[in-house]
Amino acid sequence: MDSQRAVGESLESPQPVAQTTTSRLARSAGLIGLATMTSRLLGLVREQVLAYYFGAGNAMDAFNVAFRLPNLVRDLFAEGAMSAAFVPTFTRYLTLRDPSEAWRLGNLVVNALAVVTGAIAILGIVFAWPLTMLYAGDYARVPGKIELTVVLTRLMFPFLPLVAVAAAFMGMLNSLHRFFVPAVSPAMFNVGTILCAVILVPVMPRLGLHPVTAIAVGALVGGLGQLALQWPALRREGFRYRAVLDPADEGLRQILVLMGPGTIGLAATQVNLLVNTLLATSQGTGAVSWLSYAFRLMYLPIGLFGVSIATAAIPSISRHAAREEMGGMRETISRGLRLMLMLNVPATIGLIALASPIIGLIFERGRFTAADTMATAAALVFYAPGLIGYSAVKIAVPTFYALGDSRTPVLVSIASMLTNAILNVALVQVMGYRGLALGTALAALLNAVMLLWLLGARLDGVEGKRIALTGLKILVASVVMGVVAIAIEVALGGVIPGGSLAARLIRVGTAIGVAMATLALAARILRIEEFEEAVAQLKARVFPRPIHPECGVKSVHRGERGAPRE
Repeated sequence: MDSQRAVGESLESPQPVAQTTTSRLARSAGLIGLATMTSRLLGLVREQVLAYYFGAGNAMDAFNVAFRLPNLVRDLFAEGAMSAAFVPTFTRYLTLRDPSEAWRLGNLVVNALAVVTGAIAILGIVFAWPLTMLYAGDYARVPGKIELTVVLTRLMFPFLPLVAVAAAFMGMLNSLHRFFVPAVSPAMFNVGTILCAVILVPVMPRLGLHPVTAIAVGALVGGLGQLALQWPALRREGFRYRAVLDPADEGLRQILVLMGPGTIGLAATQVNLLVNTLLATSQGTGAVSWLSYAFRLMYLPIGLFGVSIATAAIPSISRHAAREEMGGMRETISRGLRLMLMLNVPATIGLIALASPIIGLIFERGRFTAADTMATAAALVFYAPGLIGYSAVKIAVPTFYALGDSRTPVLVSIASMLTNAILNVALVQVMGYRGLALGTALAALLNAVMLLWLLGARLDGVEGKRIALTGLKILVASVVMGVVAIAIEVALGGVIPGGSLAARLIRVGTAIGVAMATLALAARILRIEEFEEAVAQLKARVFPRPIHPECGVKSVHRGERGAPRE
């Protein structure tokens, strides 16, 4: 039961912070990571299914553009700014007020999100044609492509209110230290898409519809699944839905104040992707899909490591902020960043070193050709450095919100988005679609560096020198690992040639195995403390201890008087 208790108590232990924060943060992140790993692996299967059925052709280009519109609005109003503004406020209500007030705030947020995102979805459906023409006008040059994109856009806009409410459920459960169910709920989106692809793709032509329409239906099924999975866990915690909407409520107004500018502040990633997609539509058939496949593969480690660490740290950071415990905040942020580097820097180098072999292993079958593998790998190499920036931002931005500062992330995000637009317009002229990936990565790194520098000034430091030294050691160990990975894969290519699944799996699997052993040796030689913590976290995911039968987390409820009880 230790791993369960660690989640519920991970950052509230009376032991000295320096002795407990890292190990407990790693254990909480490990539980989240276990759920997130399930979701991300299913996401990988989803991408394999899409690649098999549609490759990187016109249908996949149309789907990616159509989904980008509701997905952008979702990140702006739901999973992005709403989560970052809602979790600290809801946590403060749980910590300092009666639980009934926190549940009322939860209902207000759920209803407000449903109304606002529902209205946006209706507008998106009505104005799908001009939106698509504005966004991907070059598709009109290919017969039927722009029309298909419009149909898919209209089908998928209702996904927005579904996932917005699901994000509110996720925020409430995370605030209660219920991490597993919210982290695994996005898996329902992947399950819905996979099932609809397998079942409906052969059926759609008989109904007079394009086969890719099945994937749009799958998105809606997945959105409903995210709601259905989280609802029972939230009810067990004490939540009861009430049809209340009070725009004058103090807590709701506080969230809206943070969320308004935060809509811009946390939008950097999606707006950068929006710019990429807009420019990529002029790069010919396949460019949008190559960038999409590469970005999703790059984002896999973020989901496994960056999100899990941030999700485990944010409730503790919010509590420290509510109690004005700046020392606790600095310690939690520093240790979270160092653990993030230990996990994400090797992932970045590994993706660069083995881009082509990994993509060939995962995607190259069906309609996804060898040429698609090479093109997607080229994008992945330039996307990969952004992995570290994206992960750091997921810790930094909510910390500013916990401090009641939404202005700083806005200004930094604006600078990042402008930098991204300038870089992409310039680089696409020189490097084609690959320049879009590089520009996005550089903008993500700039966003993270600026946020952390300003956060350090706000908190009188976040152990910057220690983070930098640890990061340098990790980089050296990771480069050695990458060189070994390339050497092993090339050597095995001469011994085990061919493009069969078994041959690819042996080459890539062996290269990764030897590379990880090299990383472990280099980390020990360089005395990287965080390596042991990362290993412990990964072991906890692969070999989890017995957990609560409901969701893997020991719940922390509150009695009638607000006292914590297990």
